[in-house]
Amino acid sequence: QVQLVESGGGLVQAGGSLRLSCAASGRTFSSSTMGWFRQAPGKERGFVAAISWSAATTAYADSVKSRFTISRDNAKTAVYLQMNNLKPEDTAVYYCATSPRFTSTLSFYDYWGQGTQVTVSA
Repeated sequence: QVQLVESGGGLVQAGGSLRLSCAASGRTFSSSTMGWFRQAPGKERGFVAAISWSAATTAYADSVKSRFTISRDNAKTAVYLQMNNLKPEDTAVYYCATSPRFTSTLSFYDYWGQGTQVTVSA
């Protein structure tokens, strides 16, 4: 069984920054791809960023490229999402998830956290 627990969400003004964390346990963390997804009210959950098990490869949604950075610490079994220059349209619940393959496709992620709310005010 895999457990993922997100933290770090909150309320921030546009242009501000937040760092999300996701603590993982259960699966062999160091061999799994980790991803961040987000879901705004009334919208489908969508891909934000992913990082391969070795951190050698990352991928980002076009809407967050150059503003968000995903990283991981395999020794701490944690993954992070540094979010800079936040915009009101970044407001959503952010979820971390794990997958046995490197992908941006939501359906290939088999374990999910409970989510953390990020609200960006104009």
